[in-house]
Amino acid sequence: MKYRIVAFLIIVVIGITIAGLLNIKHFADDPESDVNRSKNNTLKVYNPSDINPLLVDPSIQYVNKDHVIADFAFLNQLGDTITKQDVKGSIFVTDFFFTTCGGICPKMTHQLTRVQQEFADDPNFLILSHTVNPSIDSVEVMLKYAERFDANPEKWWFLTGTKKDLYLMARKSYLVVPDEADPNFDHGGESDFVHTENFALIDPDGRIRGMYDGTNPEEVNELIRDVYDLKKEYNLK
Repeated sequence: MKYRIVAFLIIVVIGITIAGLLNIKHFADDPESDVNRSKNNTLKVYNPSDINPLLVDPSIQYVNKDHVIADFAFLNQLGDTITKQDVKGSIFVTDFFFTTCGGICPKMTHQLTRVQQEFADDPNFLILSHTVNPSIDSVEVMLKYAERFDANPEKWWFLTGTKKDLYLMARKSYLVVPDEADPNFDHGGESDFVHTENFALIDPDGRIRGMYDGTNPEEVNELIRDVYDLKKEYNLK
């Protein structure tokens, strides 16, 4: 009798464990359970205090509201000046790359071609790819790189500018790269070099609404789903 009770309890425990695992899988597969979402099932608005401190400039690490990307002016692959005004009212994905990168950058850019194809006819969607090596990545060099990936210059801008301005955008606006906390470090200087696989999703108000590993197809799938949710939130066709 004692052994039967023990066996019964073991079966119950196993059953509860299996049910729990199935429940975990269910919620993991449910897009409404995604960590990017807030309690009212809209995409979370990210502020610096929500991000890994290693990715945020120390001067803004404790900002917990009203974070938006800063004003900027960069040249794209056609030599046109692109500013914050040009992305106002649009949803866009941003990343940082360099054309001579043989590691993660081609993988990231390949994933972005998928994103471009998904929203090819969407007038309210853009992609902004910033070089982290402006001394090499001239307008002409970026144009060749963009053509290699069939980037539409009206929808996908490869941007260059001063190293200092590009790195400030990465660290203080998009919050996608590790920051060098040493106050004596030459930020944006010759010894500074950022390399990140992170994509950031930006809403029409200039706020961060998602962070993704740009080398991971599953996370890029999630990014695409999140763009559609943002379109619904802003009533964009």
